[in-house]
Amino acid sequence: MQTTIKTPISFTGKGLHSGTPATVTVRPAGVHHGIWFSRSDVAVGDRLIPARWDAVNRSPLCTKLENQTGLSVSTVEHLMAALAGCGIHNALIEIDGPEVPILDGSSLPFVRGFMQRGLRRLDAPVMAFEVLKPVTVTDGDASATLSPADTLRIDFEIDFADAAIGHQSKSLVMNNGSFARELSDSRTFCRQADVDAMQANGLALGGAPGVNAVVFDGDHVSSPGGLRHADEPVRHKMLDALGDLALAGAPLLGHYKGIRAGHSLTNTLLRKLFATPGAVRMVTCDADIAVRLPGYGLAWDEVPQVA
Repeated sequence: MQTTIKTPISFTGKGLHSGTPATVTVRPAGVHHGIWFSRSDVAVGDRLIPARWDAVNRSPLCTKLENQTGLSVSTVEHLMAALAGCGIHNALIEIDGPEVPILDGSSLPFVRGFMQRGLRRLDAPVMAFEVLKPVTVTDGDASATLSPADTLRIDFEIDFADAAIGHQSKSLVMNNGSFARELSDSRTFCRQADVDAMQANGLALGGAPGVNAVVFDGDHVSSPGGLRHADEPVRHKMLDALGDLALAGAPLLGHYKGIRAGHSLTNTLLRKLFATPGAVRMVTCDADIAVRLPGYGLAWDEVPQVA
């Protein structure tokens, strides 16, 4: 059955790129509502922004949503991944600023908050998108593919010149709480040279190495505290991919494979999926399908304890 959160919960912090403080409050919503953002700091006009692939204003650094009047909210991917990974299908997300707080750079604070509040089942079956034939997009040496599968599986591969990152790959099926256990605590990461360049251009103003991001510099990790996983970078890229795929508007049944892919390329993939005749269809999830969806059966003791 479809779900929503039992009671509202708020998260407060700074935006990674803007450095602007914001509070985001996730509120329960009814059946077939889906996920919507509402800019509570805007007094007049259309304050609602759909969490959907066709509302994405594509960017290489984060996922930015924008409504038809130009009102936007950015860096939604970690929150979207947490909602998808916990199996939350309906929510109204109020935010009093233009960027979702980065918190610790992962999805874990959101996941822990949702699990502490608990979920409420709604009286309607889950609808899902089933991928029927492969679609692929490329950008130089980066590519992203969605192909048929009976559950959501994410494969990812990265390759960085920095020896501390290097070549990493991982494959994971996104059911039975695997997102919470394996990916949710993996933080955003970047190279020191990229941090310097972004800050020189007025970006990454809310970044704090070791607090909300992992920074690599050549052959060492320059962030205090080191890594949560030896392959934390590729795990975080998979987390990002789940958040971006959640913008399909319903759970996906398909196999995603990303090679050096980023936010923009994953959104391009969704646009191609929905534009390709016969590539996808919506299905009503019976009990057999429901057990294969992200978040199904997730239990509190599966959620990492890192705060």
